[in-house]
Amino acid sequence: MKLVIKNGLLLVVVIILAFSPLFLAREAEFAGADAQAEEAISTLNSNYEPWFAPFWEPPSGEVESFLFALQAVIGSGFVFYYLGYAKGKYNAEKSKKA
Repeated sequence: MKLVIKNGLLLVVVIILAFSPLFLAREAEFAGADAQAEEAISTLNSNYEPWFAPFWEPPSGEVESFLFALQAVIGSGFVFYYLGYAKGKYNAEKSKKA
């Protein structure tokens, strides 16, 4: 029972930390690092031309954000699958020795 309360409390803290910037800085613009870098470069050198252009431009910012999130989910899935596999392998070897 204590574990459920502890995990629930941790979940509430994570939710508060994730969504508090949206309420505390309502008028702020949450731009990505690419947009900020492009703006900084253009202010430093107005004649700058990019080395190459993307071969496909997403139709909207929402699609671009979705693809970025999908990439993060797939990557974290691989990482956590490996961690679980390694932990299971370690536990299996540990139980064989005992």
